This record gives sequence, C-alpha cells and structure tokens, in this order.
Amino acid sequence: MAGSSSGIVAGLTAAALGTVGFLAYQAQATVPAALRGGPEASASAAAAKKAPRNRDDPTALPGNSGSGERVVYSVDDDRIWLVAPGNRVQRTFPVRPGSVDPPPGIYWVTSRSNMATGTDGLPVEHVVRFTSVDDVVIGFSAAVSSGSGEMAEPSVKTGGIREGRADGDAMWRFATIGVPVVVIR
Repeated sequence: MAGSSSGIVAGLTAAALGTVGFLAYQAQATVPAALRGGPEASASAAAAKKAPRNRDDPTALPGNSGSGERVVYSVDDDRIWLVAPGNRVQRTFPVRPGSVDPPPGIYWVTSRSNMATGTDGLPVEHVVRFTSVDDVVIGFSAAVSSGSGEMAEPSVKTGGIREGRADGDAMWRFATIGVPVVVIR
C-alpha cells in the first residue's frame, strides 16, 4: 500500500510541475522580447527604457508591458496594474517599494503566504512573491496596521512592495501561482 501511495504522490507532483511549466511557457510567449529573461535578463533588458506612458492619464496601462493576464509593476512610478485577459485593467494602485528593486523583466508568482512578518518586522498579509535579488525576497504585501507608521531600519535590505490592505486583497485574489509579473521602468 505504501508503494502505491508514493507512486500516486510522485505522479501528482509531476503533473503539477508540468502544468506550472506549461503556464510559464504560455505567459512568456505574451511578453515582448525586450522584457523576457527574468532574473538573468540580458544587459539590454536590465537597462530597458521606461515604457511609454499616457501623459493625460498617468494611471493608464503603459505600452510595451506585455499582453494577456499579468501583474505589471513600474519601479519608476511605484504603481501596479492588475491586467485581465484582453489587456483589460482590473485595478491599478500606488505602492511603497522596499529598498531593493527587481530588475525589469518577466517573472512568475512562485509562492504566497496569507500572513507573515516582513523584513521590517511588521506583520503583513497577502504576501505574493515573485523573485529575489541578492538573497532579498521580492514580493507584494499589505502591512497589517500597527498604527505606529514605523519604517524599517535604513540599513536593512527590504524587498516588500507594500500595498494598501484593500489593494493587497485584490492582488491576493488575482496573483495566484504562475501568474506573470512584468516589471518595467
């Protein structure tokens, strides 16, 4: 009996890994070549120019930010767009970045935690992680209000990109494992 259970678990694990790989392949096909490459992006992608913006509407989805369902994060504008299939923006909102920015490129949501403690020591909820830079984990989260307004010690490297709680809730519902995260300038 134990042998058949381990075989079933191995089969389910292989199927899950295959599904995530397939979704990652599909997502990569929808992103412009200049943004592909993730953490090992070429120097040209890392030095990507700022994506075109609509000067009349700064909350409009930037051009050249991919297509299809995805999270778009602008490190220069400190703003996120949750984009549904068909390039329909479901929600956009400002964020407060940590001290470590991810380089421009495409990533995928790799892990999530309902509750955790941030690098700054504050309790956070709806943590959505997508990469790491120099051993600093990068992800989106909402601080559970402590009322203190504390900031992290300036020497501490933080990768938490902080959202308001309502925005964090929307991100949690939208950004499940395997959803692309497109980081732009």
